[in-house]
Amino acid sequence: MGLFTKKIENAPCTVEVSHCFDSLHAHVRFDNGAVIHPGDEVKVMGPEIMAPFGEIVREKRQAKIIRASKLERLWTRWTGDFEVMELCEFSFSDEVMA
Repeated sequence: MGLFTKKIENAPCTVEVSHCFDSLHAHVRFDNGAVIHPGDEVKVMGPEIMAPFGEIVREKRQAKIIRASKLERLWTRWTGDFEVMELCEFSFSDEVMA
C-alpha cells in the first residue's frame, strides 16, 4: 500500500445489536478474521438493524473496509492521544468526597 493510496476490502460479518435493560450495544465481528487498524473505515451494508426492547438481534452482513493510506494511519496514531484527552475531564479539589 502506498503513501497516499487506499485499499478497499469486502468482508463477511456478524452484527449484534442488544437493546436490553443491562446492555445497550452494537458490535461487528468479521467472520473472515479481518483486523481494523488506526484510520480504517468500516461500512456495514444493508438496512438499519433495530432490536426491540429486551432482545438481542444477530444478522449476517457484508462489510466494506476502507483501509487508510500509510500517511493517514501515521496521522491517526500521532493525533489519537490528543483526541482521547479531549474526552477526559480532570478536576482537582481539596475536599474529601464522602
